[in-house]
Amino acid sequence: MLKCERILSSPVGGFNFENCRRNAALGGELQQMGYKPPKARKTGTTIAGIIFKDGVILGADTRATDDMVVADKNCIKIHYIAPNIYCCGAGVAADAEVTTQMVSSNVQLHTLSTGRKPRVVIVNRMLKQMLFRYQGHIGTSVIVGGVDCTGPHLYSVYPHGSTDKLPYVSMGSGCSAAMAVLEDRFKPKMEEEAAKQLVHEAITAGIFCDLGSGSNVDLCVITENKVEFLRAFDTPNKKGTKEGMYRYKSGTTAVLKETITPLEVDLVEEVVQRMDTE
Repeated sequence: MLKCERILSSPVGGFNFENCRRNAALGGELQQMGYKPPKARKTGTTIAGIIFKDGVILGADTRATDDMVVADKNCIKIHYIAPNIYCCGAGVAADAEVTTQMVSSNVQLHTLSTGRKPRVVIVNRMLKQMLFRYQGHIGTSVIVGGVDCTGPHLYSVYPHGSTDKLPYVSMGSGCSAAMAVLEDRFKPKMEEEAAKQLVHEAITAGIFCDLGSGSNVDLCVITENKVEFLRAFDTPNKKGTKEGMYRYKSGTTAVLKETITPLEVDLVEEVVQRMDTE
């Protein structure tokens, strides 16, 4: 009877953090035994966004890292929410991907229910309520930008659910370098080309000043009438070519001392198996 109920029960949607308390208890026991519990892996990203004269421009780098290893050189960090709303995700790539997909689905259902185009503040409210519910266990920071019937809007949403509404914003491990560029050169009601160049230089600053950010620069220009997703807008750190041969002849470096140490290996057991070829 229990097996039938378990099979027929519908799966629960969303995230599940039932093991968080168990992992905390195991970590405490490991510390008492003299072992160090595993630490959370450091994530790296540079994302930014600004409001210009006719809309919003979002920008992001394309490097995905696994601790100190570059896992993907050309990933997409600008995610679709609605036809007039996009967002940039920083932090854990899987959390950002699934979170934005869930919010995009809910926004589409809201649009079908009301018969109206979604507003940016609705997406901001959905994200902040969802992230606050999980108390930071969803490791993603999001920049939401879009244009609706009330004009262009730009929000930053943090992993614990706090939000800000700003004319320009940057997040991720390279946000300090990007923010330095934005604070120095941002002006209200900028033209589109100047705004694109500003976001491009902000992301580039994060790429060159942060090891967790790198590869290409992606931009997304959102206006009232169109959305332009500029994939690989720029590649600021292209791989160079070797200008010479770096092979040295044998004997270039002097050998000061040479020692040969024989290894003594004891044969414990030898098993010979014959393969049946018939």
